[in-house]
Amino acid sequence: MGNREKVIETQKTGWFTGLKAEFKKIIWPTKETLAKETTAVVVVSVVVGLIIAMMDYIIQYGVDFLVNL
Repeated sequence: MGNREKVIETQKTGWFTGLKAEFKKIIWPTKETLAKETTAVVVVSVVVGLIIAMMDYIIQYGVDFLVNL
């Protein structure tokens, strides 16, 4: 019974050791890079949102026009 508990404990320790090693491999972005990428994502999201809103308005206008014929 004790041998099985040792194996489980070793697996847990090995997993956390592997996790720590993987976290050391991560290349974290600098604050400037993070700010630029965040700005790009926000700008693209707003532009795409505006394009979708304009398309929705135009399509709605076209459907209303066809319904009122």
